[in-house]
Amino acid sequence: MTGWSLGLRTASDGSLQQLAQNGVLHSQSSFSSRKTPKTSLSGSREKERCLPSICRFLVRRQVGMLILVAFALLAFVAGFSMVNKDDASRSSELDFKEWFENNTYHLSALLPRKVMVCGENTAQLPPPNASTVILAKDSIAFPDPCQNFAFPPPPPGDRRRIGPRPCPVCYVPVEQAIARMPRVPSPSPGLQHLTYFHEQIPMKTEPHGGSEFGGYPSLEERNASFDIKESMTVHCGFVKGCRPGDRTGFDINAADLKEMEQFHEVIVASAIFGNYDVIQQPKNAGEIARENVPFYMFVDEETEASLKNSSLLDSRNRVGLWRIILVRNVPYSDARRNGKVPKLLLHRLFPNVRYSIWIDGKLQLVVDPYQILERFLWRQNATFAISRHYRRFDVFEEAEANKAAGKYDNVSIDHQIGFYRKEGLTAYSEAKLPITSDVPEGCVIIKEHIPITNLFTCLWFNEVDRFTSRDQLSFSTVRDKLMAKVSWNINMFLDCERRNFVIQYRSVYTKSLQAYHRDLLEQRAHMTVVRVHPPPALVRDHFSIKSPVRRNPKRGRGERKSNSRRHRKVGYGSRGGSTF
Repeated sequence: MTGWSLGLRTASDGSLQQLAQNGVLHSQSSFSSRKTPKTSLSGSREKERCLPSICRFLVRRQVGMLILVAFALLAFVAGFSMVNKDDASRSSELDFKEWFENNTYHLSALLPRKVMVCGENTAQLPPPNASTVILAKDSIAFPDPCQNFAFPPPPPGDRRRIGPRPCPVCYVPVEQAIARMPRVPSPSPGLQHLTYFHEQIPMKTEPHGGSEFGGYPSLEERNASFDIKESMTVHCGFVKGCRPGDRTGFDINAADLKEMEQFHEVIVASAIFGNYDVIQQPKNAGEIARENVPFYMFVDEETEASLKNSSLLDSRNRVGLWRIILVRNVPYSDARRNGKVPKLLLHRLFPNVRYSIWIDGKLQLVVDPYQILERFLWRQNATFAISRHYRRFDVFEEAEANKAAGKYDNVSIDHQIGFYRKEGLTAYSEAKLPITSDVPEGCVIIKEHIPITNLFTCLWFNEVDRFTSRDQLSFSTVRDKLMAKVSWNINMFLDCERRNFVIQYRSVYTKSLQAYHRDLLEQRAHMTVVRVHPPPALVRDHFSIKSPVRRNPKRGRGERKSNSRRHRKVGYGSRGGSTF
């Protein structure tokens, strides 16, 4: 190595100009004693070699800095591209910081999440309209037709109609029902203000943390959400934005969102996903309900295409009384799980509604909505009502029934029930009274939109999002945890009462055939006779009717009693379907 190059590499603390000067002086002193031609030639060659070395040194640090800057720009562009477009106005430095924190697994698990909080709209009292004119009339002026109402005794068994049946329910007239509507919202015990988490890029930090639509709440966050406080912030779906349906998953067009944000005293809502059911038109809704109670039906693109092909959907996006709300970008691949979004999160989709009635898409409403609300909410001083299961009231039995029927994969059901068992879930017993059941028939939900009921359905949805879509399995866990903290209860009315105001058609050929379920109808297209049982005005039995014991009819004096083997073989063959 020459003295020139050695001087440059070792004197790194000096300035570049001093390095050059010292190198030149050192070179001159080293070679001044020798003046032979060979020495001069070699010196000139060394000078020629030094010039590129100087250039390489000058640009060495600049190139390194340029490379670092290039890597930084690439990382910034990658982070910026993953940031939600809704917050494009935020600074690039903050966007990259949030992207880095949300996409780093160990940091998100150890550090608290930095999330935004979405507020909850509070419904205001409605402007004067037809219903409030009646509301101003004192309800005491009406006589009470249900004061002395009692269930009649059950009817005798009918082998042509086996299983759960409707029972009589006493409804007051529509005008009287409207007059009994509370003029102010019911008090919300414990909880007064409820807000919701909003995360641009939800990050899963645990194996069983739910979905991106639900925000992947951790177990710690889940447990904290059951600790009732005056003000709370919880996960409640739609975590990618503060306006549910606006680029949050479960996307709805702007015109429908604007309509859904209007004030309504009462709404009726339902949903059909996967083109699974046929829309049933409500019956017996009074004139006031038709004018003031909107009926909303949420559908996906597959169902909407079927409605258009069948010419059921008119130019106003209506099918009879139902206004069709098209949902795009559904968050789940399972149509049943997508249906849980409007079922349990109506208060987020309709932020300015006082009361809602949810019915599954397979059902037909046959009683005026005001009469239903009066009977199951206002008369009972309740804020949430749901029917109990007609047969099962224990979660463990319900889980086994779901497994036997193939409603969900057994491993997931066992995992969920095992988790609840470790939390303290026990079989239902009389010790839980006055709670009458742990298993609901969740196809109908009647609700007043206040903070405590909104929290209940949020947490119920979070359980459905975290575990299986079978909401009957998680209902009692959420209910009991909230009831342990505050004085609040749910009106779990009889299933036979539910069957009085909604119809679910059945075929005489199978008990499992639901009302117009498309896939089963296609399988049974060859069946030409389908017997439908509309509910009578008063059906006495409110329990499940068992099949009556078959008895041989009395024979006349001239009839012969046959005990031949041939006769018994024919009977056995007919039972197996080979009589011909």
